[in-house]
Amino acid sequence: MPETDIPPQTKIGGTVDTALEVLSETSNKGWLSRILPFMGPAFIASVAYIDPGNFATNIQGGAQFGYTLLWVIVASNLTAMLIQSLAAKLGIATGLNLAEQCRNHYSRPVVIMMWFLMEIVAMATDLAEFIGAAVGFNLLFNIPLWLAGILTAIATFLILGLERYGFRPLEAVITTLVSVVAISYLLETILDKPNWGELAYHSVVPLFSGSESILLATGIVGATVMPHAIYLHSALTQGRIVVKDPRQLKRLFRFEMIDVLFAMGLASLVNMAMLIMAAATFFKHGMTDVGTLEVAHRTLEPLLGKASSWIFAISLLASGLSSSAVGTMAGQVMMQGFLKKKIPVWIRRLITIIPSLIVISLGLDPTRTLVISQVVLSFGLPFAIIPLIMFTRRKNVMGVLVNHPATTALASIAAALILALNVFLVYQVFITGV
Repeated sequence: MPETDIPPQTKIGGTVDTALEVLSETSNKGWLSRILPFMGPAFIASVAYIDPGNFATNIQGGAQFGYTLLWVIVASNLTAMLIQSLAAKLGIATGLNLAEQCRNHYSRPVVIMMWFLMEIVAMATDLAEFIGAAVGFNLLFNIPLWLAGILTAIATFLILGLERYGFRPLEAVITTLVSVVAISYLLETILDKPNWGELAYHSVVPLFSGSESILLATGIVGATVMPHAIYLHSALTQGRIVVKDPRQLKRLFRFEMIDVLFAMGLASLVNMAMLIMAAATFFKHGMTDVGTLEVAHRTLEPLLGKASSWIFAISLLASGLSSSAVGTMAGQVMMQGFLKKKIPVWIRRLITIIPSLIVISLGLDPTRTLVISQVVLSFGLPFAIIPLIMFTRRKNVMGVLVNHPATTALASIAAALILALNVFLVYQVFITGV
């Protein structure tokens, strides 16, 4: 039985039974009914790819450089699909999540160090997500940011309370919140009336426009590939549907790949829509200095009408609430995996709220705080991506789901590029002071 505190498969009853039918090829259901039991884990993990940190980097990128950096979003999300597919595969093949694998294969001092770094990452993650949701409440209801922070904490507790009822209720709420963000930005994009020809060109042609565009491109990548989402996804698949037959394992992974493609594809479209919105409204009208979420919200109203600013605030709120809940889940998975210990989720939530409340009480700039939090996340990336690749390439760990050598090579190249870009981002922020 998996050690993680993620609810076991027995709590989702009919979903597992249907999935096992499909895997044993005895089901006569239609293709949609066959796919649905496997959908969910990647949608929860994908929340990390459309969190408030993405709002900050995408809006700044679109406002300053128009559609130029669209290709960065496309490339980074394709990379995310690859990395998340490996995370899902690790949980399916081994029945253990990434943190548990690290505990089993690395020395105690290394494991303690990794856990400590991942806790810092978890706090940085929660900082971005908590503040984003608080800003959403603040923009929607015009209430003080401190009160918005308290409302965010209460709402997150309620969402996390669904865990006791199993996977499906939690997955349904998280997927609904992700859908709110997606629909919001679909409406924003329609209102924007972007130049579709330019949009298509910049989606596939790599271009930069000076050193600042390189910095923002790096920030977009840093806000896209999140270390905590890698650990969480491996836990979400480890005990959800358990099969041992090699043929069924391969079929299960193929179905999980559909989940990854749908979820990460949606996240990619939402991120592109964020940048498109900023490019078609701010850059197009010469408003290249729009750099904060509050300013973006206010300036949308005269350009696109009152509805658009409400849509923006609702999408930011949905993004912050869903990603805050997911961040707390990831923190639980990492502590249990590395240390074989757990604390009540409400205690963890209270602990990770403290830095966010301090930032709010000090009156620090929320958007700048979001960007800095993404830099902190970059420190945790090597401790998630490198072990993931090392484990999934080993036959004695993965069995029939071991990586093809080409997959390992491609993942290694992607990891090297991600890490290099994040080192550059840290250098720019802390050394040159950009």
